[in-house]
Amino acid sequence: MGKGQINNNIRTLRFFRNEMTQEELAEKVGVTRQTIIAMEKGKYSPSLELAFRIARVFGVPLEQVFSYEEAGDAGK
Repeated sequence: MGKGQINNNIRTLRFFRNEMTQEELAEKVGVTRQTIIAMEKGKYSPSLELAFRIARVFGVPLEQVFSYEEAGDAGK
């Protein structure tokens, strides 16, 4: 099994939530703004607990915030 990639829609969800700032989201979920930046850039994968907290802030299912793509799935 190859290494996969976790993708997210955090930036889009922030935009549609009255253009919520990275700082506002960070405060709501208990992390730093730098953590939000790293997640949006795909450089940091959140813990399961943090992923659920982010989904709860936006009021959407986890799958609407995060998706997982296995290596080799691209283009399918």
